[in-house]
Amino acid sequence: MSRHMLGVFLAMALALPARAETVQDAIAAYLDFATPSEGIILPEQLTPDLLGQVTFVDTRSADAFARDAIDGALHLDWREIAARLEEVPETGMVVFYCDTGALSAQAMFAARLMGRTNALVLQGGLTAWRAQ
Repeated sequence: MSRHMLGVFLAMALALPARAETVQDAIAAYLDFATPSEGIILPEQLTPDLLGQVTFVDTRSADAFARDAIDGALHLDWREIAARLEEVPETGMVVFYCDTGALSAQAMFAARLMGRTNALVLQGGLTAWRAQ
């Protein structure tokens, strides 16, 4: 390994603890602010007058999205949220969903930590949406 590469790896390793503290601080700030229902919306709360103002984000696999999705939803696999955050609107109501709410809750939490305070998770996911 060249001296230059060794220097690059060393610099990266030294930056990791500072980065971890930043992430830890962001999580602590969110958890200090959040209430138990923070970031959650129930299907029945999405009334017809609100639906036209909502951006739905389907966080399931591409295959699941192709089979069944909420009309007009954006597909963004839950693991891609960090890489594709710019596709999530910064304003307006953004509702993340999956089949049950488990994966979309993780995507919503990540989006909120990265500044999308308008992100919500659909409680019960597509299953609850279809049952309503």
